[in-house]
Amino acid sequence: MSYIDKANKKTGPYKLLALDGGGIRGLITLQVLAKIEETLRQQLGRDENFVLADYFDYIAGTSTGAIIATALSKGMSVAEIQEFYDKTGKDMFDTRFDILTFLNFLSYRYNDTNLATQLKEVFGENTRFGSQELKTLLMLVMRNANTDSPWPLSNNPKAKFNQGKDSNLDLPLWQLVRASTAAPTFFPPETIKIGKKEFVFVDGGVTPYNNPAFQLFLMATLEPYQLMWPAGEDNMLLVSVGTGITPNINEVKAKEMWTLYNAQNLPLALMLASQYQQDFLCRIFGKCLLGDIIDTEVGDLLQTKGPLESKLFTYLRYDVELTRKGLNKLGLDDIKVENVQKMDSVEHTKDLKRIGQAIAKTVQPEHFSNFLDSPTPVATVS
Repeated sequence: MSYIDKANKKTGPYKLLALDGGGIRGLITLQVLAKIEETLRQQLGRDENFVLADYFDYIAGTSTGAIIATALSKGMSVAEIQEFYDKTGKDMFDTRFDILTFLNFLSYRYNDTNLATQLKEVFGENTRFGSQELKTLLMLVMRNANTDSPWPLSNNPKAKFNQGKDSNLDLPLWQLVRASTAAPTFFPPETIKIGKKEFVFVDGGVTPYNNPAFQLFLMATLEPYQLMWPAGEDNMLLVSVGTGITPNINEVKAKEMWTLYNAQNLPLALMLASQYQQDFLCRIFGKCLLGDIIDTEVGDLLQTKGPLESKLFTYLRYDVELTRKGLNKLGLDDIKVENVQKMDSVEHTKDLKRIGQAIAKTVQPEHFSNFLDSPTPVATVS
């Protein structure tokens, strides 16, 4: 079954998966996904050939989440993606500079040559966004610096800009993933030619959709996106996996908040606020079965009544706050917070995996028990 088949599904339930950005902290996400994959294999009575692309209909990712989402959509197992990160994680954050990148050091920390090479190898240099190698609908989040706007691109064949000449489906898949991972100050931006124009893209993490969960729901249901899947808590499952929330908890004084402080901290503060907001919206409009506390006023919003008489989807949020309190709650009091908050913590991958494995213990079979339908015959595009 290809993504075109899934785009034409006439009946549910519909299963959506959203993956946050966070650099090498994507290793946290992979441990959770491994547990989900194992749980589904057991519940469905399937062997190791069963992969998450066989279960989910629509997968979205931002930054490192875009890499994982695309790999899943291609039909890779979580173990295969884990192996890719283990082999190439350090190389992606390449500090070996040539003369050109040295001159650009003030603009970004890392050379993108290795990252681009690895993406071409795993996804195929000539593979297009509309390739039928993709087994699910796929949404990748990036920011268009020329239009100053978020660009959540989908391979939905019904979408407005996936039709006819200059279709987004003709764009190189690896390059779109690379654009979504172009974190400002970490990697150089990615320039992509669309039709006769060239656009400069940076990391989708600097849009409101570093956590792309609620945007994914909208793109699956709203009329302008042309899928218009019917919502409902028994008809749609939305699973959201984070890479760890990283609040900058400190005892800053007002006199210290000058220009340099704001330049360093405001972008991260806005990204954090957007992550919380996306999660908050999902818990309000969805039936939330799992998630940490949003804040001390609203709590975790599990089974909380919302503004609508019925919920629009069932929602799961697997994540943790990467603070002393959050790690202690997982029984990981020996892990230093400062070692795991950064997006380029490549020297602490073992700790990141331990965090992910601890979160994965919250994955329960009952989270998926209402969404174990047998594959439904779907209409195909002639």
